[in-house]
Amino acid sequence: MSAATKSAATKSAADTGAAAMGAAATGATRRHFLKATGLAAGGFALEFTLPVTGAVAQAQPPAQAASPGAAPAGEVTAWLLIHPDESVVIRIARAEMGQGTLTGLAQLVAEELECDWSNVRFELVKPGANRARARVWRDMGTGGSRGIRGSQDYVRKAGAAARSMLVSAAAQQWAVPVTECSVDSGTIRHAASKRQTTFGAVAAAANKLPIPEDVALKDPSQWRIAGKPLKRLDTADKLNGSLVYGMDLHLPGMIVALPKACPVHGGTLVSFDKQAVLKMPGVRDVIKVDEATVAVLADRFWQAKRALDALPIVWDKGPNASVSSASIAALISEGLQGDTPFVGNRQGDAKAQLQGASRLIEADYGTPFQNHAPMEPLSATVQWTAQRCDVWAPTQLAEAALATVADAAGLDITACEVHPMRIGGSFGRRLATDYLAMAVRIARQRPGVPVKMMWTREEDMRQGRFHPVTQCRLRATLDAQGRIGALHMRIAGQSITSFVNPKAITANGDATVFQGLLADSPEGHFGYEVPHLLIDHAMRNPHVRPGYWRGVNTNQNAIYSECFIDELAHAAGKDPFEFRKLHMAKRPKHLAVLQAVADRAGWTKPAAKGVFRGIAQYMGFGSYTAAVAEVSVKDGQLRVLRIVAATDPGHVVNPQQVEAQVAGSFVYGLGAALFGGNTVKDGAIAETNFDTYGVMRLYDMPAVEVIVMPSGGFWGGVGEPTIAVAAPAVLNAVFAATGKRIRQLPLKDTDLSKA
Repeated sequence: MSAATKSAATKSAADTGAAAMGAAATGATRRHFLKATGLAAGGFALEFTLPVTGAVAQAQPPAQAASPGAAPAGEVTAWLLIHPDESVVIRIARAEMGQGTLTGLAQLVAEELECDWSNVRFELVKPGANRARARVWRDMGTGGSRGIRGSQDYVRKAGAAARSMLVSAAAQQWAVPVTECSVDSGTIRHAASKRQTTFGAVAAAANKLPIPEDVALKDPSQWRIAGKPLKRLDTADKLNGSLVYGMDLHLPGMIVALPKACPVHGGTLVSFDKQAVLKMPGVRDVIKVDEATVAVLADRFWQAKRALDALPIVWDKGPNASVSSASIAALISEGLQGDTPFVGNRQGDAKAQLQGASRLIEADYGTPFQNHAPMEPLSATVQWTAQRCDVWAPTQLAEAALATVADAAGLDITACEVHPMRIGGSFGRRLATDYLAMAVRIARQRPGVPVKMMWTREEDMRQGRFHPVTQCRLRATLDAQGRIGALHMRIAGQSITSFVNPKAITANGDATVFQGLLADSPEGHFGYEVPHLLIDHAMRNPHVRPGYWRGVNTNQNAIYSECFIDELAHAAGKDPFEFRKLHMAKRPKHLAVLQAVADRAGWTKPAAKGVFRGIAQYMGFGSYTAAVAEVSVKDGQLRVLRIVAATDPGHVVNPQQVEAQVAGSFVYGLGAALFGGNTVKDGAIAETNFDTYGVMRLYDMPAVEVIVMPSGGFWGGVGEPTIAVAAPAVLNAVFAATGKRIRQLPLKDTDLSKA
């Protein structure tokens, strides 16, 4: 162990991560390490180790200096604690940002544990502690709708292993066979002798037993806690106001820092006149943060904001200062023509079929930049010294956040910690860690002083990581039976991966561009059978920074494909639902959700006067989704009245949370399609607050009916899949109402008077 590591372990001995490092330094046994990291005397600290295979094994970090309690190579560890008062503390490694992952994971552990749900509590894992224990909690990232599906197997095994040890401990005390004991709601019973005990009473004894490495899991048909619409564990503190979000945190002696970067992405900071604001109330200093950013330090937020607004700044906006939405559109439009090496799905020879077609149906679609615009702007509180750096911040990638902090702090990673906080909205924005590096750079200029860096709403919206701007050209032919004979779908535009992780770009481009459009992918495969199919991508990257926005590329891909399928149905003279069914004989799960929404919405029955319907289906993030939208258009004004949605995620841990996530995704997706969209003027994002960037209001929100129909056999996502079908279902309904095809979003820019 290095001197730096020893120093960090000594300095933070109260932290559970430091307990692991301390155990390593003293050569303690694995059992001593387990006891050292228990939360209370007499507590039961469970570490279970199970084999790791496939992609999970590949994701493990390089071998580290062994610390007692660290799992051997190829194994993974998770934690569960039970106290004498019967409280069950389940440690959660995934981020909670309102989606319910925290409660769902706890339900899975509690189900296999057979504990009393009313005794369940939770604790968020810190990435430094995870690293110190050789990543015993595995992946801490929360994105791609993987919070539950990416953890479900090993957290269920955590509960099952703990139950086995607790029952074994009771059986040993009674000197009876384990097979004669049963457990229910935290109580262990031996029917023959009529004896019983509780988890809390045998926890200490269980802690001394070997940890089973092979445990059986319940079939979901046996679930009593998982699979039920239980109340969330994190609701009460939101309702009573005790929950402290990242931007609400206050530490003694803390100052506030408000940064401002060049409004044109890629521009730089030339100079600023700090003397013009230093005498303003509460202002401590004005500092350079990096080559593009300045920050005002003050005692309070509003003091810093007034000074920042008054601060004279000179920017070098660079060559991108002349870029506009029109020039970006022209750049991307050029990619709709010609050849491209990036192919996502190819069946037969679509180009040859289209070239010789006597009748060609074609259309161009486009979607704009979109801002994440969470209610909680970016923030982070940092306390930096030459020996240690602590950061309190909401983040979706805690481990990446820790690496970013260590790099910006100029310290060994063992001397840093990120204290994850629950998130007031994110939608993918906090998958980036740029704001954490910025916060640490600011705090380094005030050693020992807690500095809360906050982005104003305007800064949050200018400096975002935007949903990529794309266009799509679709061309197809119909055969004599009215089926699709050939289809070419050319996507042109921005690649998120080329910005976020350019090394992941292959000879075939960015695979994530083709979400939901691939021939055979468990994450999302194309829902129709087409004999001659070509789906490709022409990469065109403007200077505006892209990022992962809720639903990522399924959003525009579903709009392009599902609206064009509707156009083909109209050209074939067929009902849009029946036309889809013609092409889905080998897509039974796609068809099942489509049939479910059609039946529930009464698709085959006449709608009420003035009400018009649209339909869509899509697969994304491992789940099958469909929707029917009902709208009215009067005097050019659109009202979305009702959406019936169906989702098949394979398994459902909490039906109520699934329903809430579906409705929430519609708020987000429809807001973007109807009212959102970012424009670029003089190289900068023009919309800097909610007066110009539209979102859904209560008045705009339709009634939502959700059909949750898990078919079993796989684990799909929940938070992002259904966002894809809301917009195309509404757009198809708008066509039914007006005879107009809306091919360029947002819809707010379109005249909806009837054609």
